[in-house]
Amino acid sequence: MKADVAALKAENGQSRSPSLFTREFAPGEMAAHFLFIAVVLGIPLGFAISPLAFRDGDVSWQIAAGRWIIAHGRIPTSDPFSFTVAGHPWVAMEWLSEIVYATAYRLAGWGGEAATVAAALIALNALAFFYLQRRASVVVASASLLMLEIVLAPFVLARPHLLAWPLLAGWTIVLLRAAEEGRPPSLWWTLMLVVWTNAHASFPLALPIAAAIGLDSAIEARWTNFRHWLVFGIVSLLALMVNANGVVGILQPFRTASLTMLPLIGEWRPSSTENTPEFFAILLLGFGGILWTGLRVPLGRLLLLLVLLGLAFQHVRHQATFAIVAALVIPPLLNSRPSAAQVPKWLLLGCVPMLAYALLAPMTPPEGRANPRSLIAAVPASLRSQPVFNEYSFGGPLILAGIKPYIDGRAEIYGDAFVANYMKIIKGDIPAFDRTARQYRIRWVMLPRESKTLLDPLEASGKWRRLYSDKVGVIDVRVPAGQPQNGGAVRQ
Repeated sequence: MKADVAALKAENGQSRSPSLFTREFAPGEMAAHFLFIAVVLGIPLGFAISPLAFRDGDVSWQIAAGRWIIAHGRIPTSDPFSFTVAGHPWVAMEWLSEIVYATAYRLAGWGGEAATVAAALIALNALAFFYLQRRASVVVASASLLMLEIVLAPFVLARPHLLAWPLLAGWTIVLLRAAEEGRPPSLWWTLMLVVWTNAHASFPLALPIAAAIGLDSAIEARWTNFRHWLVFGIVSLLALMVNANGVVGILQPFRTASLTMLPLIGEWRPSSTENTPEFFAILLLGFGGILWTGLRVPLGRLLLLLVLLGLAFQHVRHQATFAIVAALVIPPLLNSRPSAAQVPKWLLLGCVPMLAYALLAPMTPPEGRANPRSLIAAVPASLRSQPVFNEYSFGGPLILAGIKPYIDGRAEIYGDAFVANYMKIIKGDIPAFDRTARQYRIRWVMLPRESKTLLDPLEASGKWRRLYSDKVGVIDVRVPAGQPQNGGAVRQ
């Protein structure tokens, strides 16, 4: 009887595989698809179109740097933006990412930046999800990505490190897959490092990741493939040296990390429960899960995670690296069986309308220290070419507006002594300000409204008067000799 029914269906064309639009989805498959759309596509879009991605002044100067590179057809070797260190050597080691951001900004303004952020985050999440779903259940993969998103949230900014995250994930996945198969990766994969070394300063991490995973593979294969992994490591090192800035580009990340003023910058401060409580919460949750399951981590991966965790404790910015690598290394070791409901890769096409929305939706970052639009618009044309003393975060927006700042987010180009003097001034050291104002012939200042320890003494001295103020900041100008302090209107 069953054979007769099957034959009848075949005659009517009903035995063919159901199409995507006609077949029924099992509840587990529907849940897997929903988790993919929500975690891999939805969360990145939410991050990208939120104001949080543009809350840092460095976003502006990096767009300006990319624009300069495109306009001049070369990578700058000296500072073209400030008046205080103009002409000093500058290693633009993230020039490739800056070109990407500048191109996106030129094509679609801030919407282009939002779409770039969304694309980078979707690429990161998709790489991790499709790698994990064949090695862990969909629930475990999705939970791992959710924990990852919580850690990454404070670092989601339209800056070069965001473009390096998919490279970090892709590199780690290539190595892990090769280790699973007991072989070193193809040497062609080292071309990924050529992009990484010119896109972001985190590229030195590629080598310890390869060394750790290669060590596990060699131990498991009783060292029979050690020579092949060694060759892969040497070729990887050579690939990292294909840097448009040459040797100085290779050394620059280490020089930057050795600056004594780094703790003054938020992302270079040591991690604590005060500045990033979410990181420690996820860390405790992860450690609890490892202890509960009795997970055993291979030696190389264990050493790698400990080193990256040490870096994360040392500097806040390294939390993202640790979280990405941990999200790829730990879940496959949990022995959670992959679900039969595998999410197909074509579902990634759902990113197309999301990216289009990010690109076309009206996007104007809210006014703040990272985007002081009204404050900059209030600067008279006669002052725009005059030396200014500005707050650190105002430097990037000033550069993007074509105004040369006193200081900006490129702390490494200014050096320890310069930044230390700047910090003294910001804290209200008027003699230090007077010396600096004479040295650089400062004509006006642009500071946040909260900088009363500096603004109040300046305005009380009778040598400076307020030209403009709004909810973000204040513009004061030097009073010419012989002119009364109130000789000009204050615009609010």
